[in-house]
Amino acid sequence: MNSEIILNILICLAITVSSFTLAWVLGKNKLKQNNKPSLWSLISLWFLIGVTYLTISIGIFAEYLQHQYLNTAMLNLGSVSFAFVSVPLVFFITYVIIGDKNISSIISSVFAIFSILYLNYFHSINAGNLGATDHSSIISVSGDLTIYMYIIALFIIPTSMILGLLLLLLLQKLPRSTHYKKTLPLVGMSLVFDFMMLDVLTLTETMQLSARIFIVVGIVLTFLAYFPPDSYQKKIRVNDYS
Repeated sequence: MNSEIILNILICLAITVSSFTLAWVLGKNKLKQNNKPSLWSLISLWFLIGVTYLTISIGIFAEYLQHQYLNTAMLNLGSVSFAFVSVPLVFFITYVIIGDKNISSIISSVFAIFSILYLNYFHSINAGNLGATDHSSIISVSGDLTIYMYIIALFIIPTSMILGLLLLLLLQKLPRSTHYKKTLPLVGMSLVFDFMMLDVLTLTETMQLSARIFIVVGIVLTFLAYFPPDSYQKKIRVNDYS
């Protein structure tokens, strides 16, 4: 097994483990947060991301062992978890902005319907063309309708919502510690979500590997937002009162 394959698998496993760990830690804290719906949406988000990259890791290893069927099965399974990543993300952002569970559920349900329609169309016309390279496996998305649904419903709108929420938070006069806790998770989620999209859409190994590295960076930023170092916590608290 060459170093490029090992690096790709390790990065995907790093995304998997860190995503599952973040979901588990958030799950442990759910009672402290009074079981807020926004917390459950975050747990679902990171769990789906972990599942997506677990299947990719297995798929790359299967391709190396020349088990084409297992590789295809894993990538198709990963496409399902990936398609629904936008659902908890949209619920979280909507709930933070509006604060109404019912409205947030309705809006996120619309994205769930788009995800189902996309997957149905994706698999019915075999839009995912599986291609193997020396170091990874790539699914190329073909079909105008598929790409349109993919970009508009599952990417542009959620990304715009993240940027809009970030802008609202930055315009508010809040203590530095509050800005840190609220904005850094959004920056991390934005990096993860955007580069997951690039990971799937790209047709080159270099771009794919780079996208996955930035996904790891996004997860690290999210960890730092929820669990900042003690030294930095003291610093921002001092600045709040200076």
